[in-house]
Amino acid sequence: MNEQAEAEAISEPRRIWIERLRATDFRNYEALSIDLDNRPVVLTGPNGAGKTNLLEAVSLLTPGRGLGRAPFAEMTRRGADGGWAISARLHCLHGDVDIGTGYAGGDETSTRAVRIDGETARSAGALGDYTRAIWLTPAMDGLFAGSAGERRRFLDRLIQSLDPGYRTNLSRFERAMRQRNRLLEDWEQSPSLYDGLETQMAETGTAIAAARLDTVTRLGSLCAAAREREEIAPFPWAELDLEGLLEERLRSEAAVDVEDTYRETLARGRERDRAARRTLEGPHRSDLIVGHGPKSAPARSCSTGEQKALLIGLILAHAALVKQQSDGYAPLILLDEIAAHLDEVRREGLFGEIRRLEAQAWMTGTDASDFEPMGQNAQHIGIESGGVQT
Repeated sequence: MNEQAEAEAISEPRRIWIERLRATDFRNYEALSIDLDNRPVVLTGPNGAGKTNLLEAVSLLTPGRGLGRAPFAEMTRRGADGGWAISARLHCLHGDVDIGTGYAGGDETSTRAVRIDGETARSAGALGDYTRAIWLTPAMDGLFAGSAGERRRFLDRLIQSLDPGYRTNLSRFERAMRQRNRLLEDWEQSPSLYDGLETQMAETGTAIAAARLDTVTRLGSLCAAAREREEIAPFPWAELDLEGLLEERLRSEAAVDVEDTYRETLARGRERDRAARRTLEGPHRSDLIVGHGPKSAPARSCSTGEQKALLIGLILAHAALVKQQSDGYAPLILLDEIAAHLDEVRREGLFGEIRRLEAQAWMTGTDASDFEPMGQNAQHIGIESGGVQT
């Protein structure tokens, strides 16, 4: 490598980015093909053209059900035979990799297949070793005024982009809790049948609560840093807290002691839980508490516009945290209809934050003029009726 080429390689920003994206029979795309460089991607076009569907395809390069959390069968293009397929050439933490995922059809229990560099992966969880992605959609605008469950799922998605193994603990806890609830509904009285499940719930539940507490603490530190530069920050900083039995105990007790206490709580509470027909204590009841820092007010009491700005700021702070924890590699950031309700100052502030993060952000909107400030710093792609215009 000559000196100039070496200097360019050193200066090249570290980011996860998609060089090539292909999709077949996915949503309203019969055959999608896009070639890209590492700049942010702007997708514009009329409502219903397929902009969100394209973001969903990108989100399926990560573990889970993607940004829409829809059943895989619903993602198949109407009128298509079989299922759907998505593939990408990805530049990531481990170099360049070819990723493919698809759904061949079947009933509601059927899952999707994943291939990495031509090798079949055991599960979609393997994608977490290569891809980091976070997203914001219009459906999330009511997050702060919605249910505690919505905020838990939001926080859990943030954690999964930091720790791909976190999903395993979630799955193990939920599976054990379902089995315990079934025993309660069946009026099973044998302690031995409960003991193993409650031990597993205590171990995984405590690990879940610890991961949530750690992430909220680290995000809080980044938000505090934003507070210091409040005069120039385009979005308000958030005050964060966690409300939950295990999280509260972990603030003052060792994890092993919290495990033991929670296991005892579950054992003592069997009759109460049987009467309620569900498990009443655990990480499935925790809540993420968010406040509007500059106003010193609960996020749920803020205006719609203030909540939107606060949520964007939180997503950007999390992207910075992912970058810190991923050897400096900025994650993919998927922002659906992001410019629609932002004024000019906030739009330009958002674009500036994306440049600062050095991320390949994917943004959608109906009005191309909203993204004009991005200029040559982005790739502008038109979407119309399930097709692309570059």
